[in-house]
Amino acid sequence: MRKIQLELVKPGDKVAKPIFQENGNVLLGEGVELNDRYIDRLRNLGFDFLFIEDGNTLDLIPEDTIRDETRKKSVDTIFKTMSSFKDQTMSKGRTIAPDMGRNFRAIFGEIMQDLSSRPNMLVNLTSIHAMDGYLFQHSFNVAVLAGIMGIAKGFNRNQLEELGIGALLFDIGMTKIPPKLLAHTGGLSFAERDLIQTHPKEGFDILRKYHDISIVSAHCALQHHERFNGSGYPRKLKENDIHMYAQIVGIADTFDALTSPRPYRKRYSASEAIEFLFAAGGTYFDLELIKLFCRHISIYPVSTSLLLSTGQVGVVSENTELAVHRPRVRIIMEKDGTQPQSPYEIELKDELHITIVKEL
Repeated sequence: MRKIQLELVKPGDKVAKPIFQENGNVLLGEGVELNDRYIDRLRNLGFDFLFIEDGNTLDLIPEDTIRDETRKKSVDTIFKTMSSFKDQTMSKGRTIAPDMGRNFRAIFGEIMQDLSSRPNMLVNLTSIHAMDGYLFQHSFNVAVLAGIMGIAKGFNRNQLEELGIGALLFDIGMTKIPPKLLAHTGGLSFAERDLIQTHPKEGFDILRKYHDISIVSAHCALQHHERFNGSGYPRKLKENDIHMYAQIVGIADTFDALTSPRPYRKRYSASEAIEFLFAAGGTYFDLELIKLFCRHISIYPVSTSLLLSTGQVGVVSENTELAVHRPRVRIIMEKDGTQPQSPYEIELKDELHITIVKEL
């Protein structure tokens, strides 16, 4: 299969990897043949790329870090929980989501099972979901990224669970923000920005009321927008005054936000997001944590299409932890626009004179 921008998709192309709705259910399944109506619908829902079947790359199957079943169950739990906090009129005085701690402990346990079964620690988040589901999918992705960092830090089981629950629920305060403001595409007024910046405290106030959710998990909500140099909010904490869990969640939050499509901008590529994080090391984030994070991110996942400095087009066929920025690439188009008689592969880590110009 091959990852391709939606604008390059043609009627007759077939979906090679499921596309998900906001609640984790499948919107279009594997093997569906695309037509103009499907393509227009995907565009209106905010999709900007998808995986299609391609004769030259049939054997290239990107391995997602997490199984689709785990993702669907997790996102569905996040969706139902956050929806219940948005619509508090349904509670009629009862505690909202009384089993929240137990439910999220269970789903993070399944995430950890998937992570621990992997042969390496390179994260590859390849699932494609609707823009409307950003809040729910984003919380899930942040938990996966945070879990990988926790493992790399050598956290014990209890620490991983505290971090994971905090990461799954770090944005729950967003349920207190008016939906129209979250969907706003233009500039924000001072009052609107101040309102959005209340969500960390709102989230902390929600989580600290649950006896089965650790107070340090709740601090992931309170402190995930604090920054290493004291420029964050809500308390302008600095350096180690920010809890380690919140620092990890803040990095994961920033990376996944940058690499997700938003109503007001296109997504950043993983390599562009990594460049941003490195530039923010020592100011917004602890540089050593940034280095740890970047060692475990698949910058160019398998099946990603790349334009090379030679003018050739290739598709990533393999990654290695030793050179995440220099993958093996299968050439599918020469610089003159012709296809090779048979695709062949080059190791970019060995061909140092060839650089990656951009993702396609």
